[in-house]
Amino acid sequence: MLANQSSFDPDVQDESGWTPLMIAASVPESDDVIRVLLKAGADINERNNSGQTALHFVASKKSLDTAKLLLEHKASTRVKDRRGQYALHRAAAVGSVPMCLLLLKKLSPTNPQDVEGYTPLHHAIAEGHGDTAVALLKEGADATIKNAEGELALDLAPDKEV
Repeated sequence: MLANQSSFDPDVQDESGWTPLMIAASVPESDDVIRVLLKAGADINERNNSGQTALHFVASKKSLDTAKLLLEHKASTRVKDRRGQYALHRAAAVGSVPMCLLLLKKLSPTNPQDVEGYTPLHHAIAEGHGDTAVALLKEGADATIKNAEGELALDLAPDKEV
C-alpha cells in the first residue's frame, strides 16, 4: 500500500493545492482512507490554494461521520478560506443542521462574516434552508448583521416561507 512506502508524502499537493486528505474528504465513504492518511502524518489543517481544509469539503458534503473523525484528530473549526468562509458557512449553505450543530459545539464562531459580509445565517436563508436558519438562531446567530450590500439575512429569503 502507498502509505507504507518510506517515501510517501501524505501532504503532497496537486496544482490546486489539494492533498490526498482533501480528496478523500470529498468522496463518500472514505473514512478508512482518511484514517490511513492521518496515521501517515497528514496535516489535518493543510490548506489548498483557495485556503480550504478537508473540513470545509466535509461540511459541504454533509458527511457527519467524516467530520467527527476529522474533529477527533484536531481539525480546526476556525480556519477561514480565501473567501473568508469557515466550514460553518459551507454547512449552512447546504442546509445541514447536524453539521452546523457539530461545528458550533466544536467552537466554530457563530457569526463570522465572509468577504461579502455573509454570515452562516445569510447563507442558510439565501439557499432556502429555514430549518438550518432556525437552528443557527437557537445557537446564537445574530439576525441583525448586514452583509456588504446592507442586507439582513432575512432579506435574502427566496420566499416568505423560509
